[in-house]
Amino acid sequence: MQLTAQASPHTGARDADGMAVASFVLGLVGLLVLNVFLGPIAIALAGVSLWRGTKRRGRAYLGLGLGIADLLVLVAFMQIDSTVSWSF
Repeated sequence: MQLTAQASPHTGARDADGMAVASFVLGLVGLLVLNVFLGPIAIALAGVSLWRGTKRRGRAYLGLGLGIADLLVLVAFMQIDSTVSWSF
């Protein structure tokens, strides 16, 4: 008895496309909130999706760029505030 479906050859491409879109969305949201967490996740997802050969290369590159921008925004805010963390 088999409880899981067999992986089709299209599953890998669909997963890579989903990761490219997810990296774009997380990178975009990371510009507004939680950039310290969402930036590296967006970079990692974009890298994996490009490595797996996604058809949505533009979204993967945008996710990569936005993930890097998230970290740059974090560094800029840390320089302006002269601290390593947020102050409430």
